[in-house]
Amino acid sequence: MFNYEKRLEYPINIKETNPKLAKAIITQYGGPNGELGASMRYLSQRYTMPYKECMALLTDIGTEELGHFEMIATIVHQLTRNMTMEELKASGFDAYYVDHTLGLWPQAASGTPFTAAMFQSVGDPITDLTEDMAADGTIV
Repeated sequence: MFNYEKRLEYPINIKETNPKLAKAIITQYGGPNGELGASMRYLSQRYTMPYKECMALLTDIGTEELGHFEMIATIVHQLTRNMTMEELKASGFDAYYVDHTLGLWPQAASGTPFTAAMFQSVGDPITDLTEDMAADGTIV
């Protein structure tokens, strides 16, 4: 169970419309290494961790990723909420708009919709944690 505070972790107050930027940022919403996949990855993998501390840490990280998911949604919404038809066409956001108008849909910048196949949970702690590090870009 989560205790949800009805405010963003960090205030987001974008005044200017920029659908071209929104098109790039949306990959952080539902792309292969975006916030939706990250939250599902950690919250799914937590169950097979051998230690309570590891399980608790993955729960905390997964919950934090859900907060990031909400912030990215806010950013995309604010960047597109007042766009004109000219901005829509010039930005390349028109294909997204045809399918979703201003609704938020988890997808990559390429237009590929989010799928659970974007993350892994195999039940082996070493494999799962290695996948987590790779997805977060911490393996060099």
